[in-house]
Amino acid sequence: MSSTLQIRVDDDLKQKSDLLFKELGTDTTTAVRMFLTQAVATGGFPFEIKRVTPNPYQPLSEDELINRLEETRLRSKTSKCKDADEVISDMRSKYGL
Repeated sequence: MSSTLQIRVDDDLKQKSDLLFKELGTDTTTAVRMFLTQAVATGGFPFEIKRVTPNPYQPLSEDELINRLEETRLRSKTSKCKDADEVISDMRSKYGL
């Protein structure tokens, strides 16, 4: 006995995956079946899944640093900014510190 599985995907993703799998000598239905078979065989995703997060400590070039500082200066002139002492005071009041 077999079951039908219906999924909705973006049209662009469907077209690109159809083309890819055709180039690999199969079709999308077979590729999905292969994915499910491998997931069951491995007891999880048959590939590594991880969140890609940028390194916040990645060094900046001097030009990048200067550009970011300038952007910050410009934003501080056009938006509401508080003095650091005021922010700390607000936090102490709010959290009873």
